[in-house]
Amino acid sequence: LVLLAWGLLINRGVKRTKKTARILNYITRALASSLIGAAMWMVKTLLLKLLASSFHVKRFFDRIQESIFHQYILQTLSGPPLMEFSESVGNSRNSGRLSFKNQKKGKKEEKEEVIDVDKLHKVKQEKISAWTMKGLIKVIRSSGLSTISNALDMSVDDESVENTEITSELEAKAAASRIFKNVARPGCSYIEEEDLLRFMRKEEVDNVIPLFEGASETGKIKKSALRNWVVNVYNERKLLALSLNDTKTAIEELNKIFSGIALVIIIIVWLLLMGFATTQVLVFISSQLLVVVFIFGNMCKTVFEAIVFVFVMHPFDVGDRCVIDGVQMVVEEMNILSTIFLRYDNEKIYYPNSVLATKPISNFYRSPEMSDSVEFAVDFSTSAESIVALKAKIKAYLESKPQHWRPSHSVQVKEIEDVNKMKMGLYVNHTINFQNAGERGNRRSELVFELKKIFEELGMKYHLLPQEVHLSYVGSAASTFTAVPR
Repeated sequence: LVLLAWGLLINRGVKRTKKTARILNYITRALASSLIGAAMWMVKTLLLKLLASSFHVKRFFDRIQESIFHQYILQTLSGPPLMEFSESVGNSRNSGRLSFKNQKKGKKEEKEEVIDVDKLHKVKQEKISAWTMKGLIKVIRSSGLSTISNALDMSVDDESVENTEITSELEAKAAASRIFKNVARPGCSYIEEEDLLRFMRKEEVDNVIPLFEGASETGKIKKSALRNWVVNVYNERKLLALSLNDTKTAIEELNKIFSGIALVIIIIVWLLLMGFATTQVLVFISSQLLVVVFIFGNMCKTVFEAIVFVFVMHPFDVGDRCVIDGVQMVVEEMNILSTIFLRYDNEKIYYPNSVLATKPISNFYRSPEMSDSVEFAVDFSTSAESIVALKAKIKAYLESKPQHWRPSHSVQVKEIEDVNKMKMGLYVNHTINFQNAGERGNRRSELVFELKKIFEELGMKYHLLPQEVHLSYVGSAASTFTAVPR
């Protein structure tokens, strides 16, 4: 508007001297240069916003959607039985909604906002808007995982319900105990579907039960399963918040890089439009650019490779368990130029992202259900009936723990060695990947111990081959004493 007003009202219709016209021409060019520079800066900002929004939707929408649904379950089960109350008074409460408090920057007052969990659960990744995604990210960053702390001491109509934020695994276990007491019937050691229907609708209960270990098969939720689920939800929420914070830092660093490039381009365009960029000036700028490229060319290449690695490849997030160069590590922090890993012995390892872009990376968190194997050897004299019985007992054990193992497995005789022993292998499929190394180790340990008990029940042993031993006896030589006369 300023340029248009200048051109239509001031810079036309009046005869002026050459000097005045020249000055006005410079002002017009300066205004045009400013307009073009502002347009280029706006395009840079818009492209960066689109990149950030697309990246967040592609990488984090599913995890955010799942995390908010889990928080809704925690708050619903820790509160009063709303569905039971609604049926008794004939009033429909606002089920399917999650409220959270958002504190504004620089202000102590908190603003309460509400998320419709039912609508969010049905939204597809391709149809989520940038504005909605921004609000969801704000929820994860600003509010932690919380439960309704004093629900048991309040009436259902009390609107002053306070949320208690879970900040550690101990608090998560304590919250699970409170939820179990709140939902389960007195004196009962598990939660049934009828108990959940006091808090949720039928379709919500159908989505909740499969989340707990062993509940899909039995229809009952044990206290240990509830405790493990709450701890896992807390850890996942914490890692998700860390990933979003690291991504925000990386985008801010990328914004600084793009801003520097845009500023250089704007200055060059300004010089061209103002007429200051003569042939000598262009030659000087080109020579300086060649020097800069010669000095910082490798650095620019490294930065570009790091940007592609973080925003295009993005093979892991904070908290993912990965294997790089044969070493198993957990992602501790992810920046635009480097990534910090935590090894199994808590040693921090720094990797440049440009180096990681050239290495094969195994990611346990993004892997599907993974398989495992146990190798052992039995005596060559073991009968075929014993091996058949061994397979039957292994199958029965795996089928008795459907929450840990898939029924598909294989027991194979790999080879016979020295007509002395048979090398065998048991190949099983977990119901989890190996992101949780402790859980995987516990399951495998129980499986190996069960194999030991099966071997003892079937009397299966392994004997070494008879060894030929040669013994020779060498008698002690008789001592000879010489009498010495006195």
